[in-house]
Amino acid sequence: MIIDAHIHLFPDPIAQRAIPHLASICKSPAFTDGTLAQTEQKLREWGVNIGVAMHIATKPSQQKSVNTWAASIQGGRLLCFGSVHPDAEDWPEALQYIKNAGLRGIKMHPDYQDFFIDDKRLFPIYDAIAALELPVTFHAGWDPLSPDCVHASPAAIKRVAKLFPKLKIIAAHMGGMRLYDEVEETLAGSDLFFDTSMSARLCPPEQFVRLVHKHGADHVLFASDCPWSRSCDELQYIEASSLSSAEKEKIYFRNACELFHLPI
Repeated sequence: MIIDAHIHLFPDPIAQRAIPHLASICKSPAFTDGTLAQTEQKLREWGVNIGVAMHIATKPSQQKSVNTWAASIQGGRLLCFGSVHPDAEDWPEALQYIKNAGLRGIKMHPDYQDFFIDDKRLFPIYDAIAALELPVTFHAGWDPLSPDCVHASPAAIKRVAKLFPKLKIIAAHMGGMRLYDEVEETLAGSDLFFDTSMSARLCPPEQFVRLVHKHGADHVLFASDCPWSRSCDELQYIEASSLSSAEKEKIYFRNACELFHLPI
């Protein structure tokens, strides 16, 4: 069983514009065209049983359409996270819709939504997400959209985790893309989840193993960040590591099943 806990896809008309635009920002090729049909096809080819789609409302006006579409495509091999925008006045209603629609969590991207993760104006949102018992995935660390400004540093994520102990945080990209030394020093071992997205491309293998051991394999989720990395490449990277079979099993699916309330 393989659960990829961090993938991206879009409605077909938006995918045609979004993928080339995002690829130009990332300066990276995309491994799918961003559509539902091809994403599901590629996940099957890459050996993924369930993909968890991260949807992001990059403008307040997008909340409703993003969450409605996420709810409409969820099912079978696909689980979906909804999104709220911190500048939207109706974020409480959006959160309740996400909960009522059976979406599995919230995705927030501090770079694309223009906030710092420990900004106090986000605190009421964090309280509400925690009260609804939904996990929240944050893009963590460096991002090519704003390469000179880190909106979610490992230290800031740790502060939020301490302030909101009931908030189920998933810090993507092993706690901080390209900031793995800081993650190892300040964030690893905190009571939150990491996902492995982009590790095969960016995290030195020896450091990846150290991070898993310091943080605990029971708090790490397998992820790719598809279409920007292939699930099969991330899987091969972890398979080649010195992690034990029991640790890999937790990362590949057991932790996600527990967090997302899935049968094993």
